[in-house]
Order: sequence, then structure tokens, then C-alpha cells
Amino acid sequence: MTGPADRLAVALADAMLAGPWEEASILDRTRQVIARRPPWLTSMVREVLTAYHRPPADRPRELAVFVLQSAAMRTARRSPPRLPVPVVRFSSPTQMVRRPFPVPVLNHIGDLADHLGISTDELDVYADTRLRARRAHRDRIAHYRYQWLTRSGGARLLEAPKPALRVLQRRVLDGLLSPIPPHPAVHGFVAGRSAITGAAEHIGSDIVISLDLEHFFSSITAGRVWGVLRSAGYPEPVAHLLVGLTTHASPVSALSSMPVGPDAGRDFRLRRRLSAPHLPQGAPTSPALANLVVFGLDRRLESYARAMGARYTRYADDLTFSGGADLARRSSGLVSAVERMVRQEGFSLHPGKTRERHRSRRQVVTGIVVNERTNVSRSEFDRLKAVLHDCRRSGPEVANRHAHPDFRSHLLGRISWVSALHHDRGARLRAVFDEIDWAV
Repeated sequence: MTGPADRLAVALADAMLAGPWEEASILDRTRQVIARRPPWLTSMVREVLTAYHRPPADRPRELAVFVLQSAAMRTARRSPPRLPVPVVRFSSPTQMVRRPFPVPVLNHIGDLADHLGISTDELDVYADTRLRARRAHRDRIAHYRYQWLTRSGGARLLEAPKPALRVLQRRVLDGLLSPIPPHPAVHGFVAGRSAITGAAEHIGSDIVISLDLEHFFSSITAGRVWGVLRSAGYPEPVAHLLVGLTTHASPVSALSSMPVGPDAGRDFRLRRRLSAPHLPQGAPTSPALANLVVFGLDRRLESYARAMGARYTRYADDLTFSGGADLARRSSGLVSAVERMVRQEGFSLHPGKTRERHRSRRQVVTGIVVNERTNVSRSEFDRLKAVLHDCRRSGPEVANRHAHPDFRSHLLGRISWVSALHHDRGARLRAVFDEIDWAV
């Protein structure tokens, strides 16, 4: 809002919110803004009071837009010779009007800065709501580091925040986002849930159907993050800066080095999404915000699955459905319905990554076998066992063919994963591990 009418609307909205919410008081403050009482002013104030029975103290921008678009203001803009220029400015700090979740009270930008332990000037720099870093030619201005990862399905950009921004994002995650619950069907990046708990929901099914959301993080725009934060009760200015802290538009220099993938159309869609503010893959806040943004889709898919007699879970971008013989007969209908709902919610499915696995085949959910119980695949178990035997026979230095910087911890982590899925298999692997001479 930068034109004369826009500036007048903002000044009038601020004046309205700066005191008691009743006609005479509002008229007195708005008259001070323009140093007179034009004939349209009373009509405009009454329009506002009719639309807002309570002061929208958390929505000054929304109120300014309403003032600008009111019938009285439209009349004023047609009246010669020109709109009055504001001569007095009111300060109207925002307030949290509602708190549907037990999030901290952040009434205005100063509260947010205090919560994060920085000044308001520093907050403005890190939020970068004007996207200065995207256009900057100097790397020291950038708040992220970039790395392209190439996989069979195409390239993926890892956008890792630098230490100072990462600390702020971690404070946002722990203090502002963690009190907001995701949908119960979500098992990724949720305390007390994991890939194992999600896979366990589908044990012993006649059919397991897996689908994948394309470009999960980059397809979640700043506008959708704004909607989540406003729904949590954060006032407009606070939500605006939080969006800046947690979303990012990839610079041209990073996009220009994008590897060429097997699907030119998919590459184009990814580049277009990355060029606009989105959730960066690598930021600690992105998984939690993604879960909250996708809440509506999760609710629709879970309700549809229940109506079909099926089960539904999601782990990040992996959607999984399972059920009995009736679902197996209607699996194509489910896939079509899911694709339609995903599209309606502003996402798209990854082409070529939809899988239907019947009981007669190995059924895998997020890399975990679920035919009879959660289990590691035989091939993965055999590969790890071979590495451990090689390590015991030839020594860790020879067996570490991929040059892991901490090979011992790497092997322990893989053994722990197997143990979590199948205790006996994990115990057998640990017995071999304990025979390795790490002093060699």
C-alpha cells in the first residue's frame, strides 16, 4: 500500500485502533488525522463498526484494506480536488486477540524480538522480508548455504541456514510452533512418533498403497505459512516477520547451477517454486510448518480413508494407505480420489512414484517391511552383515569403503535401526560388531 489513498487508509486504520472502539471516539481520532471532518468520514466509521463489532487489534493491515475499499472511501476518492493528506499519525500496537493453542503471547514485533533474544533491527535483517539476500551479489549477505543433491527422481536443493539464523529458527520451532499440534495421522518430525510408528499402522494388510508429494517443501509458499501463523493467533506484523524468518527465495546463483534431471517439466516446476519464497529444505522449522500447512489435506485424506475402510498415515511427503480385500478391489478409485484432493489442496503427486503392493509381495512403508511385523528388508540386513564381517576380518580402515568420518558411530546407528525393527536381527549384528578390533 504505497499510493496516497493507501497511506490515508493506513493512517485512518491506525487511528481507529488507537483508542476506545465506539463511534464518537473513533470519529474524534480520525478527524485529527486529516485535520477536518469531511462528509464521508462518518459513513466510513459506521461501515467499519458494522463490519467489526470488536476492534481487529491483530489485523491492522486487514482493517486498512477494508477502509480503502469501503463505499465511503470510494466516494471520497471521486470527490475533487483530492484526498486529504494525513497530518497526525497514531501509534496502535497490535495485540493477540485469540490463542487457540498455548503459544506465547506476542502482541507486537518488540515481543517477538525479545522472545528471540535479538533487537528489532536484527530481526528485520534476518527476516529479510524484502528479499535483499536473493538479489545480493555478495555471499556474506546470504543467510543460507546451498547444495544440490541428485537422486533417481531428480535434483533436490538443500538450503541450510547459517548458524545465526539456525539458532533463531530453532527458537521459533521450540517456543512458537511446538505448541501447535499436527494431524494425528502424521508420523514424521513429531515428538513420540517416527517412521516405525507410521509403518506399524499398516501391518498385515491385504494391500498397501504408497504415493509421494512432489517437491514437498518448495511447494509450500510463504502465503500458506502466513495462514498457519495467523490461525495460531499471531498478529499480522508478527506473522509477517515469522514468515520471513522461516521461508526463503532461492537466489539466481543457486538456481543456475541446478543439475539437469530426467524430466525437464519437473525441473521447470522445481525451479519456479524455488524462485518464490518457500519452506527451505534444511531449516529446522520447515518440517513442523509443513505438517501444519498440510493439516487440511491430512484431515481430508484420513476421513476419505476411514470411509473406504482403510488406514492413512503420512511421513513428510510419503502418503500411505492400507486395507483389506475390499480396498484392493477399489485401489484405482482411491488413487484417483487422492490425486484430486491433493491437487485441490495446492499440491501435486510425484509422477511414477505411486506403488500398490499386495500381501503376496514385500510390502514396504518408508523403507520398513510391514507384511507381518515391522522389519528390515533382507537385502539391507545382508548388506550390513557383510560390512560388519569385512570390518572384523580386514579391519575398519579397509572396510570403510565410503570414507565415513566416524565409521564406528555410523555402524552403531545402522545396527540400532535394525534393532528397533527386529530385536533378534539387531542382536546378531551387534555380536559381530563387538568382535571388531577398532585399534587396528
